Amino acid sequence: MPKRKERGAATVTILDVARHAGVSPMTVSRVINGHSYVGEEMRQRVEASVKALRYTPNLAGRSLRSSGSARIGVLYSNPSAAYLNQFMLGVLEQGSQSGSQLLIEKCSGIRSQRAATERLLAAGVDGVILPPPLCDSRSAVEELESAGVPVVAVATGSPMDGVASVRIDDYQGARAMTRYLLELGHRDIGFIKGDPQHTPAALRAAAFFDTMKEAGLAVPPGRIAQGLFTYRSGLAAAEQLLKAPNRPTAIFSSNDDMAAAVVSVAHGLGLHVPEELTVTGFDDTPVATTVWPELTTIHQPVAAMARAAMVLIQDEIRRKRSGRPKAATHQVMKFTLVKRQSSASPATSA
Repeated sequence: MPKRKERGAATVTILDVARHAGVSPMTVSRVINGHSYVGEEMRQRVEASVKALRYTPNLAGRSLRSSGSARIGVLYSNPSAAYLNQFMLGVLEQGSQSGSQLLIEKCSGIRSQRAATERLLAAGVDGVILPPPLCDSRSAVEELESAGVPVVAVATGSPMDGVASVRIDDYQGARAMTRYLLELGHRDIGFIKGDPQHTPAALRAAAFFDTMKEAGLAVPPGRIAQGLFTYRSGLAAAEQLLKAPNRPTAIFSSNDDMAAAVVSVAHGLGLHVPEELTVTGFDDTPVATTVWPELTTIHQPVAAMARAAMVLIQDEIRRKRSGRPKAATHQVMKFTLVKRQSSASPATSA
């Protein structure tokens, strides 16, 4: 009989403790990590439940900590499969080299985000990486950090104070692409914006408008379409721009998925790319070289950024374990303008 009780105790999780104490898993995590934000009454209630259920921290997590490795969570909600594949490749490569254990959680809305965060905390993560668009979610960052879990944000356009991040300069990348189109001779350029909830989308749009203004060129409202970084949203935006009278000679999309959609709509309308329409993207994900013609784009080193994020989160975890203050490093990586077959000078005849 005692043996059966021991096996039962071994299966008790942080979620069980939270239910027993009538609190959230986040509160249990804060108590276990000795966070000062928890009131004394709440702390005593959680500690009583821990004792009653004979809860002990995850043994696998404890083994990882003693060996110097860590449990690292990745919380994602990215609509671009191409971007996500590159990101996960980098995370897995760096994780295997360091011997870290990875826990991947997907979420969508706020309620789903909280549930995914609680699952990561229940699993005993030591740190969490947030790829876009959750890199800009202040609620996600605050929930994790209040539970004593370090965070690294990837590809945010507006790094938060005190939170480590890895990114490129989206503004300068979009300026480089707009200048390139102007150098080719394009003056009537359409632009497809990205998801307004993702800060790099605003930076890329601002760079386009600023560069066009510097060139003395106005951008009519009819040359701007709203996208969401998805292929489907790119289809709708492309139809809006290409079915208008006197279509633009070039379209700059805020990412490759939407640029690929522009190429598809152009083919459907019988337009030759790039002879009759130049199409460019941003990110240089695998989709850029799987469409025909291949996309001219801004190369964002997504896999390398993911590897850098793993290095940063491991450093933050080591700092926490040794009692040192967090570094909150902001790392900016280089972008590259990649010229391929989807761009050319504008046609000389209508």
